[in-house]
Amino acid sequence: MRFQLLGPLSITDGRDIVVLPPSKPTALLAALLIRPGSVVSTEHLRGVVWGEEQPATAKAALQSCVLRLRRIFAKYGVEDQAVVAVAGGYRMSADAETLDLLHFRQLVDRAGTSGDESALCTLRQALALWQGPLLANVPSDLLHRDEVPRLAEERLRVVERVCDIELEHGRCRETLVDLWEVTRVYPGHERFAEQLMLALYRTGRQTEALAEYRRVKGYLRDELGVDPRAGLQRLELAILRGDDLGSPDAGRASVPHTPLPDAGPGGPASGGEAAPGAVETVHGTGWPDEVAEGTAPLPAVPCFTGREREVASLVALLTADPETSGRAPVAVLSGAPGIGKTALALHTAHTVAPHYPGGCVLLPMTRPDGTALPVREVTGRLRRSLPSSATGRGRTLLILDDVVHPDQVRALLTANAGGAAIVTSRMGLAALVATHGGTVYRLGALEPGESYDLLTAVLGRERVEAEPSAAHLLAAVCGRHPLALRIAAARLLTRPRLPLADCADWLRRDLPARLTLADDPRMSVPLTLDEALERLPPALAEAHLRLGATAPDPLTAGRAADVLGIPEETAEEVMERLLDAGLLEEGRPGAFWMHDLLRAHARRATAPRPGHTPALLRPPRREEVPPVVSTAALR
Repeated sequence: MRFQLLGPLSITDGRDIVVLPPSKPTALLAALLIRPGSVVSTEHLRGVVWGEEQPATAKAALQSCVLRLRRIFAKYGVEDQAVVAVAGGYRMSADAETLDLLHFRQLVDRAGTSGDESALCTLRQALALWQGPLLANVPSDLLHRDEVPRLAEERLRVVERVCDIELEHGRCRETLVDLWEVTRVYPGHERFAEQLMLALYRTGRQTEALAEYRRVKGYLRDELGVDPRAGLQRLELAILRGDDLGSPDAGRASVPHTPLPDAGPGGPASGGEAAPGAVETVHGTGWPDEVAEGTAPLPAVPCFTGREREVASLVALLTADPETSGRAPVAVLSGAPGIGKTALALHTAHTVAPHYPGGCVLLPMTRPDGTALPVREVTGRLRRSLPSSATGRGRTLLILDDVVHPDQVRALLTANAGGAAIVTSRMGLAALVATHGGTVYRLGALEPGESYDLLTAVLGRERVEAEPSAAHLLAAVCGRHPLALRIAAARLLTRPRLPLADCADWLRRDLPARLTLADDPRMSVPLTLDEALERLPPALAEAHLRLGATAPDPLTAGRAADVLGIPEETAEEVMERLLDAGLLEEGRPGAFWMHDLLRAHARRATAPRPGHTPALLRPPRREEVPPVVSTAALR
C-alpha cells in the first residue's frame, strides 16, 4: 500500500485509489506523513486536528483519534505502516516506496547528479506525482497555513529547473505550456515571468513578451508596492532593443546578452562598469584551439580621468617581464558597484595593448541577471569566439569582467599562463591571489580634483569653470562616485541651460533615487545597488540595509552587534563579508564605514511607506527562517 500526499490525501494499492474523507483522523495522518520517520509532538498534532479550540480532554481525544486512524488502516489493509506512540508524541515511518512525497524527493535528488537530458526526464517523472490541490480533503487550518506553502515551493523549484533546461536546449515552444500555466497561478513569481518572456521572445512573439513584463510589473506594484527586480528590468530592455537572446532552433540556446553600450555617457566609463551581461569582445589571442573567426575591438573609454597612480602601477605590472620582475601578471580590480573597475581595466588594456601581440580579450563573467557563468561555459564561449589565425602570435591579455567567484577564472588563468589578466570583481578574491598570485587594487571614490576633472571632461571646460563651486558641490552630492557623476553629467548635457547648482540641489533632495536615466535602466545607481544586494545571501543583504540605516558613525563589531542583535564575533564576520562584497570600506583597524550613496540607498530601502513594509524587514511567515543573522545564514 502507498500513501499519496501530493494532492488529496489518499491510499492506493497500485490499482485502486481511496481518497480519504475530510475528518480528524485524515488531518492526523497528513501531519504524520509530512514529517515521515520523525516524532511529531502531541501539542503540534492537537493544533493540527483541533486548531485553537481544543477539547478540555485533549490528551484523551488525541489518543481516540489515533485509534480511529489505526482502524482505517485495518479497513484498507495497511499493515506495513503503523502509528507508533513515543515519548512526547507519535511517529510514522515511510520510504520512497510507501509515500509519494519521499519518492518525489528521491527523483529530484537523482536528477541533480545526472546530465540535463536525463535530469529533464527524471524531473518530469517527479512532477507527474502531483495529483491536484495539496491536501484538499484535509480539514486543518494549521497545515494549510504552514505546511502546504512549503511543499508547494518544492514543486515550484522543480518546475523552474525543468523550464531552465528546456530553454537552455532551445525548446522554447515546448516550455510555453508550463510557463503560461504557472505564471497565472503565481502571478508575482518573477523568475517564471522572466522565463516566459524569454520563451516568447525567442519564438518571435516580442509584443507578448513585453505584455508579460507589463503584467508582472503591474501586479508587483499593485499588490506589494515594489518594482520588478533588476534582472527582469534588464531583460525587458534587451527585448525592446531587439538583442539576440537565442532562438528555439539553436540546439542549445545561447545565454542572454546585453551589448556593450556605445561610447559616451552610456559607455563603459559611465560608472566604470560595462553593462551587466555585456557581450564578449575579442581582439586577437594566443588561445591554442582551432575555432571560427570572430573578433571585435575593445570598447573605448571616453573621457577617462583620474586613477593616475593605479594606471601607472597597472601599466608597470603588465609591461614588465614576469621572469625578472618576480610578480605574477595578474591584476585584481575590486570595489563597490559602479566605482569604475571596468573603465580602469579597459583604459589600461588600451594602454598596454602593443605589448600583447596575441591581442586583448574582454569576457564578461556574469549573466544579465547577475548570476555567475559556470567555468565550462566561460571557457567554451571564449574558445568559440577566438580566431584560429591568432595561434602562436604571442602573449594575450584577458580582461575577465565582473567575476563572482575565484573558481570561475582559475582555469582561464592556467590556460593563459604565458599571458596576463585583469580581473574585475566586487569581491576581494583573496583566494584567487593566494593560488595564482597577482596584485589587488581596491578602488574607492574619486578624489575631489579627479571628480572635478571628470565633470570638466564630459561637460566642457567653459560650463564647469562658469560655476566651479557648484561643480565641487555636485561632485560631493554624488559622493564622487563615478557612476553617479556620469549620470548627473548626462542629465546636464541634455539640459544645457540648467545651472550646476540647481542640478546638485535637485539631486540632493532625493538621493539616490534621482541618480538614474529614464531612457536606459542600466544607468541607475538604485538599480545597480539593488542588483548588488540580490547577489548576497538574504541575511547578509538585510544586515547591510540595517547597518546603512543607522547614524553615519564608524561601524565597529560592538556597534554592529547592537544594531543586528547578534553576538559580536558574528557581527565582525558580517562586516568582513560586506567589506569583501565592496559594500563597506575599512578605516582604522576594526572600524568600517559605508559610502554616502550606499547609506542613502539603505535608508530609502528601509524607510516605511504608507501601508507597506519593506520586504527584507517584514515579520517572517511561520515556515520562513526568522530574520536573525547567523553564520549559517550568511552562506
